Amino acid sequence: MKRYGHGLVLGKFYPPHAGHHHLVETARDRCERLTVLVCAASVESVPLADRVAWMREVHPDVTVVGAVDDTHMDVTDPAVWDAHMAVFTAAVPERVDAVFTSEAYGEELGRRFGAASVLVDPDRTLFPVSGTAVRKDPVGCWDFLRAPVRAALARRIVVLGAESTGTTTLARALTDHYRARGGVWARTGYVAEYGREYSERKLTDLRDRWPGAVWEDVTFTTDDFPAIARAQNEREEAAARTGSPVLFCDTDSFATTVWHERYVGGRNPLVEEIADRAAPHHLWLLTDHEGVAFEDDGLRDGEELRPWMTDRFRAELTRTGRRFIEVTGPPEARLARAVAAVDELLATGWDFAAPLPEKR
Repeated sequence: MKRYGHGLVLGKFYPPHAGHHHLVETARDRCERLTVLVCAASVESVPLADRVAWMREVHPDVTVVGAVDDTHMDVTDPAVWDAHMAVFTAAVPERVDAVFTSEAYGEELGRRFGAASVLVDPDRTLFPVSGTAVRKDPVGCWDFLRAPVRAALARRIVVLGAESTGTTTLARALTDHYRARGGVWARTGYVAEYGREYSERKLTDLRDRWPGAVWEDVTFTTDDFPAIARAQNEREEAAARTGSPVLFCDTDSFATTVWHERYVGGRNPLVEEIADRAAPHHLWLLTDHEGVAFEDDGLRDGEELRPWMTDRFRAELTRTGRRFIEVTGPPEARLARAVAAVDELLATGWDFAAPLPEKR
């Protein structure tokens, strides 16, 4: 099988899928070095920088560059070809020895680069998927997507509320409910509250020095909360990369801003900055304290603060424009209300902007 010096793969990668990755991996194996050119149009809703980052992560052993290409495709029009080639050669100015595509236009692309044209799985027999199919039905194409794209597309649902208001119970019940649907949903992820793990460790460390210590003896400083918020973001991101199209989070870094008020008083700008850096979340479920008995599990001491915390969560969710609902009543009613809200969110789809028109 002939090998080449410098190979080129180009495309929209809107978003990248298994067929794209097979094309890149095939080209990489047949070239001394490979450049992948990501071309994005301004009208498209996935930023060029994101697509470049995704391709670099999945293919760290190739060169990935990006370019904005706002010319529609018409393989029958030489002037359109000229406009595209101006973009391509500006982004990849060095000599290209072979272009690898899965498209019929690959031969003309190769001719214009003065390079060999190598066609790879043009009938999509190995990976029956396309960017159009992914944009139309991400759930149906989920198994064709790699980790960074899954993380970007996963609908993230956060359950938050005051102490002992059933947040963990509801988050776990939702996870079980969607896993029971089977198929791709069987991998639905759950992210536990890192703040609780952090608190348990603080209590254990204190008891190592003072065996009789109880939760009321534990103190928090403002510096504890950025660490909690960062770890929450990291664990959530890891779960989103391996899970289903929906992810359930027992609190998030945004909620940590309110917990800072609860334990330290006032606000911590660094915690808020970390919360703002988190991947987009899509729905918050606020658990009401009314009708829920306070259970002291050894890490709780704020029964009288629950009404205040519920009000603070509600106020901050409203102030920041986050989409949320409140869940009340017994556990089964809360679960039914939450499932209806999540199903409504999923039914809205992913709303990819249409790419520029193509004529082939």
